[in-house]
Amino acid sequence: MAGSPRRAASRRLQLPLLCLLLQGATAILFAVFVRYNHETDAALWRWGNHSNVDNEFYFRYPSFQDVHVMVFVGFGFLMAFLQRYGFSSLGFTFLLAAFALQWSTLVQGFLHSMHQGHIHVGVESMINADFCAGAVLISFGAVLGKTGPAQLLLMALLETVLFGINEFVLLSLLGVKDAGGSMTIHTFGAYFGLVLSRVLYRPQLEKSKHLQGSVYHSDLFAMIGTIFLWIFWPSFNSAPTTLGDGQHRTALNTYYSLTASTLGTFALSALVGEHGRLDMPILEAKFKVQDTCGVHNLHGMPGVLGALLGVLVAGLATHEAYGEGLDSVFPLVAAGQRTTASQAMHQLFGLFVTLTFASVGGGLGGLLLRLPFLGSPPDPQCYEDQVYWEVPGEHEDEAQGPLRAEEPDTRA
Repeated sequence: MAGSPRRAASRRLQLPLLCLLLQGATAILFAVFVRYNHETDAALWRWGNHSNVDNEFYFRYPSFQDVHVMVFVGFGFLMAFLQRYGFSSLGFTFLLAAFALQWSTLVQGFLHSMHQGHIHVGVESMINADFCAGAVLISFGAVLGKTGPAQLLLMALLETVLFGINEFVLLSLLGVKDAGGSMTIHTFGAYFGLVLSRVLYRPQLEKSKHLQGSVYHSDLFAMIGTIFLWIFWPSFNSAPTTLGDGQHRTALNTYYSLTASTLGTFALSALVGEHGRLDMPILEAKFKVQDTCGVHNLHGMPGVLGALLGVLVAGLATHEAYGEGLDSVFPLVAAGQRTTASQAMHQLFGLFVTLTFASVGGGLGGLLLRLPFLGSPPDPQCYEDQVYWEVPGEHEDEAQGPLRAEEPDTRA
C-alpha cells in the first residue's frame, strides 16, 4: 500500500533529514540572535523596580493560551473530517505549527523587534508566532491530503517568510489597521493555499475520490474543532489589540458576531443545501482549484469581506465617534497626518498587497513543491493515512486486497 520500495526508502530519509536540518538551523539562529525582552529578563525586570503583577505576562498569557488551543486543537480537529486521513490531519498540523512557531519568531523578530543586533521575545511574540502558524494551517487546508510532510515543511518555510514581509509592509510601512488578521492571516493564508493548490492541480485525482468523503465519526471530530475555534475566536481577534477599551470592544464585537452568524448559517444551510448542507464545487469545476478543506469560503471570502469593511470603517472614523480613543484605533488620522479618506485608501491598498504576496508566493510555492524528488503521494493514495503512518489493521487490510473506503454517512 505504501508504494514502491524506492519511494518508501526516499520517505524514510527525506522527512527526518529535513526536520533535523530545519531544527538545527533554527536552534543556531535562536542561540545567536534571540534574547529575552525587558518583561522577561530577570536582570532588566528587577532593574526597572516593577511590581510583579504589572508584568505583561499576566495580561497577555490568557489570550495566548486561547490562541494556542485554536492552532493545535481547533485547526487540527477541523481538518480531521476526511474518513481515512485523521492521523495526517492532526499529526501534520502538529508538525507544521511546531516549526512555524519557531521560524516565524525569527522572521517577525528580524522585521519587527530587532534591537542592538538581537531579537527580543516575550509573551507577545509567542502570540504573533501563533498567528503566523494559523495562516500556514489555513494554507494546509487547501492542499490537505495531496501533499507529503516534506512538501508541507517547505511550504511553511516559504510562507512564513512571505507572511512576515506582508505583515511588515501592511502594519509598519502602510500603517494599515488589521485587528483580527482579516488580511494578514485569513486572506493571505487562504489565497496562498488556493494558488498553491492550483499549481499542484491533479487531473487524475478522481482515482481517490472515494476517500474525500467523511463518515460519522470524522465529521464529529471536525465539529469538535469547529466548536473550539468558535469558543476562542474572541481571544484570537482581540489578542493583538492594544490593552484597554480596544481589546474589550474587539472581544465583545466578536462574541456577538459569532452568535448571530451561527443562527444565520443554520438558516441558510437548511434553505439552500440539499439535505440541509451547503456545497461549494465551483472552484474545482471552473478554476481547477482542489480546495480540500474549503478555505476559500472559510477564510478567503470572510477575510476579503473583513478587509473591505475595514476600508468603510476607516472612511467613517471621526473624533466624534471615538473621542480620545481615535489615537489607538487610527493613530495617523488622530495625529492629523492622514485624512479618513486617505486611511481608507491605504486599507484598500493593503488588501491588494496581501493578495499579490499570497498569489505570487503560492505560485512559487507550488513550483517548489512540484519538484519530483519531494515524493508527493500518487493519485490513488491521496487522502490516505497509510502512506505516511502506521495504522492499526493496516497489514490485515493489505492481506485482504485493495483498501476499501468506509461507507460515507448518507443521513440527512
